[in-house]
Amino acid sequence: MKFKFHKYQGTGNDFIIIDNRDNVVSLTESQINRLCDRKFGIGADGLMLLENHKELDFFMRYFNSDGKESTMCGNGGRCLVRFAKGLNITGKKIRFMAIDGKHKAMVNDNKTISLQMNDVTEINIVNTNYYLNTGSPHYVTFRDDIDKLDIFNRGREIRYSAEFEPDGTNVNFVEIQNGKIYVRTYERGVENETLSCGTGVTASAICASLYSKSDKNSYDILTKGGNLNVSFKKVDKNKYKDIWLTGPAIFVFEGEIEI
Repeated sequence: MKFKFHKYQGTGNDFIIIDNRDNVVSLTESQINRLCDRKFGIGADGLMLLENHKELDFFMRYFNSDGKESTMCGNGGRCLVRFAKGLNITGKKIRFMAIDGKHKAMVNDNKTISLQMNDVTEINIVNTNYYLNTGSPHYVTFRDDIDKLDIFNRGREIRYSAEFEPDGTNVNFVEIQNGKIYVRTYERGVENETLSCGTGVTASAICASLYSKSDKNSYDILTKGGNLNVSFKKVDKNKYKDIWLTGPAIFVFEGEIEI
């Protein structure tokens, strides 16, 4: 099977995107894993299929680099919006369906993409740290000088710990720096630190408002791959709505591959 692909990245979180509105591309778990391999394939943190939806602009199917269909990906969603806009199948205001439900998005004049995330209705405390779902499950811990941490081994230990069996969790290490927050994330399914994680920085910003007991409703986020912003409305200490993730979504290259 031969098909065309596009490569996009959002703050270093990179994705293979395939226009599958004709529903002709069908990939196995091992094929997706191979395509995402950085030595034997195209190389990416994940793969997305853009598919038709009866009521909305499109349907987003997301797979982690391990080949398994996964939960919501915030940076991936923004990249897919940019891709759809390039296909001229959407305007500046977009509505699409993902595995966690409906999403709205906006193409901004400064070339960023804003993606509305689902409401957060529950935040739990696990081992004195935070655990919540922002479309994907996230564990959030606040530390000082996170650049000195062994993110791979510490993140992997938490990801596979008994508290989060059987599916595991993503793990975010957060440091507050002059009103901004610096986030490093170990992503399940990638099984490594990524340069950025959209659902992870969303979880981290919400938890920062709790951790710092702040009334702030917008946080600028620093990641290894670039800068993002998360804004929200706080309903009470465990409930947040109108959550928006904003940042760049950049075309990298396109090509054709046969598998």
